[in-house]
Amino acid sequence: MTLHTKQMSDSFRIGVLLAMVGGFLDIYTYLMRGQVFANAQTGNIVLMGVHFFEGDFRKAFSYVIPIFAFMFGIILDENIKHYFDKKGLHWRQVVLLIELCALLIVMHLPLGSGDAFANALVSFICSLQVQSFRKVHGLPYASTMCTGNLRSGTDHLVHFFQTKDKTFLKKSIHYYGIIGCFICGAGLGVITTKQFGNTALWICFGLLLLAFCMLFVKEEEHT
Repeated sequence: MTLHTKQMSDSFRIGVLLAMVGGFLDIYTYLMRGQVFANAQTGNIVLMGVHFFEGDFRKAFSYVIPIFAFMFGIILDENIKHYFDKKGLHWRQVVLLIELCALLIVMHLPLGSGDAFANALVSFICSLQVQSFRKVHGLPYASTMCTGNLRSGTDHLVHFFQTKDKTFLKKSIHYYGIIGCFICGAGLGVITTKQFGNTALWICFGLLLLAFCMLFVKEEEHT
């Protein structure tokens, strides 16, 4: 008899919470922080190149900050994973605590004058999240962007129609479910940020805190 360990960090429940945070933060930076999508760096890299070759070097440099903030998050995450003492808190819980602290800072940065730093912090938060939580039910996914999830979900759907193997359908539903939660988070962001501004980020804070608490649940073993 072989036992397989299922980690809470790989559960669909955690994926749902983090995808909602990802969608919420993406719409928050777009609506409240200068129409920037701070979760994924592709847009920042493209815009940096556009402004650089147009000769607007000051504007181009403004996109360098979130890019480096994202890179710093990856570096920090790998060091936490490597060096953090496994006794006590899990290293992923340490990552979530850092995200929570960074989110508190973003809440208190003034709209307009604090946008550049806020966007950099959101990029930092998202890099920690996407680097630490890579799988849901053993499937690689991203909680802060949808392109890869859309590709993987559609790929599994095609394989289901080709083979009639319901395993592929189940995997496809997981990916589309994560995308749906991302959209719900974005929708919640639209409704709340327009009305409450930075205060709406307490919703993200609550979702991350819930994920942090859920990680105290021990790993489940299945035959």
